[in-house]
Amino acid sequence: MTKSILITGCSSGIGLDAAHGLRARGWRVFASCRKQADCDRLIADGFESPCLDYANEASVEAALAEVLAATGGTLDALYNNGAFACPGAVEDLPRGALRAIFETNLFGYHDLTRRVIPVMRAQGHGRIINCSSVLGLVPMKWRGAYVATKFAMEGLTDVLRIEMQGTGIEVILIEPGPITSRIRENAIPHFEKWIDWEHSARADEYAALRGRLYESRGPDQFELPASAVTRKLIHALESRRPHARYYVTTPTYLMGFARRLLPTRALDWLIAKG
Repeated sequence: MTKSILITGCSSGIGLDAAHGLRARGWRVFASCRKQADCDRLIADGFESPCLDYANEASVEAALAEVLAATGGTLDALYNNGAFACPGAVEDLPRGALRAIFETNLFGYHDLTRRVIPVMRAQGHGRIINCSSVLGLVPMKWRGAYVATKFAMEGLTDVLRIEMQGTGIEVILIEPGPITSRIRENAIPHFEKWIDWEHSARADEYAALRGRLYESRGPDQFELPASAVTRKLIHALESRRPHARYYVTTPTYLMGFARRLLPTRALDWLIAKG
């Protein structure tokens, strides 16, 4: 039987590559996007593409209902992937900025996951895979909002994995480091909406951040294509005994090791040195 998967955040980057990679392996892929225009583009490419906005409960409910109507009420896997960043110093993040990013990066994941679990319980199996980040393992300056959502997601996913033992539902984290995507460009409107950098005590320091944000400087030193994440996703979906965590890129392996080995102050020093 053809297995089915719902993937979020498929307009570009990790989600789009995963959709193509899994379709090539015979999966029935529901490649969702937040914007209808992106869904239309994927539909033209032969995908089933429900419109799903994590920040909108009605959208989450409707998208899953569309998927289940198409499959006859079953779903083998969910890949929670869609997310955005809001760069800025923690002291400059207003409450609204944190509320907005948590709505998408955490609450939306949780809402969709809760709706999928009864389906998987009824069929006796399923895999729920959450796309985290190396920034779910260690912090980094200027990325406090994104780090907060990923740290929270790591904890929530770990608890869910333990609670789902014996149900036939596997709960898995994928933790990429730098991956070729549009996350930098997509972060610009959130930075411009929420961060009053000109009146910040760190106004002079924002010059470097704004340079990285607005200027494309080519790939990072350890950056990998989105296909590197898809390879780990395939193992997480198709292995009889999937890992609880999948690291992607050298920085994730290094930071995972450093977090276990180093005292907090030493780790802070290492991260601050870049």
